[in-house]
Amino acid sequence: MFGYVTVNRPELKVKDLELYRSYYCGLCAELHRRYGRKGQLLLSYDCTFLTLLLTGTYEPEESEAMHRCIVHPAIVHREISNRFTEYAADMNVLLAFLKAEDDWRDEHRKSAKLLAIMLRKDYLKIREKYPRQEKAVRENIRALHREEKRWKQSAGSPSGTEKTPIADLLGKIDRIAGYTGKFLGELCVFGEDLWEEDLRQTGFYLGKFIYLMDAYDDLEEDRKNGNYNVLLELQKEIPESFEDYVKEILLDTAACCCRVFERLPIVKDVELIRNILYSGIWVRFNQIRSGETKEKKRPAFCDTLFKIRTGHEIYV
Repeated sequence: MFGYVTVNRPELKVKDLELYRSYYCGLCAELHRRYGRKGQLLLSYDCTFLTLLLTGTYEPEESEAMHRCIVHPAIVHREISNRFTEYAADMNVLLAFLKAEDDWRDEHRKSAKLLAIMLRKDYLKIREKYPRQEKAVRENIRALHREEKRWKQSAGSPSGTEKTPIADLLGKIDRIAGYTGKFLGELCVFGEDLWEEDLRQTGFYLGKFIYLMDAYDDLEEDRKNGNYNVLLELQKEIPESFEDYVKEILLDTAACCCRVFERLPIVKDVELIRNILYSGIWVRFNQIRSGETKEKKRPAFCDTLFKIRTGHEIYV
């Protein structure tokens, strides 16, 4: 997905950081077992969080192993895995395929087409196994692209002379961010049970936060390049108070997420998950406010075709 759902390392105890690494490495190993090296290239912090959330909620039986990997051959590291690690690996590939397919269809990126071709057989198996999750991701990704198409057809850039009421703009931002919230909410629901709705709502608000954080992160780049960004019109209408509005929207969304999360029966690794939800998701926001430029994406393996960031730099 986007890579914002990670830990705030300076605020994390050493034992909890090691635990996070173990789940992260467990997901990486599971992606390799199920999908080969191409699966490892898709490894994300977001799906690591999905593993932690479901593991904390249901406390399944786990297995541990000590291994070296191709990225860090000198380091023997612990890998923790369970049935939700397998689920998160499948969701990681599902998201990657549907995003690549849409990028090829709408933007004709050759790299996206090649990635979709590579993942298609795996995607068809996942779609058969998890039809609810597949439908949610597919429909909401398409809805996001329809919004972008409408924007391009109507204006091409937020440069019109008509003023839009702030309430309408905020409603539009909430609606569009909700598409990401809807599909992430469905990914957080593993099955029908007592905790289904709280998991769905936790994922929903987290998904909205991720979408808005990504839009805020890309704001200047999108404005410069004439790309679609749901926050551009708000920035144009209220340039003086724009930063305060965005912070309040993000705070409210994160607060809703945390309130629902606290209703879940999570005891296992709860402080680690709280570090992510209460602090980790704000790391990039604070970097932007302090003037740091957006980090360039780095490949996990040398000179890979897609140059997809996996986050292995957690060991650096």
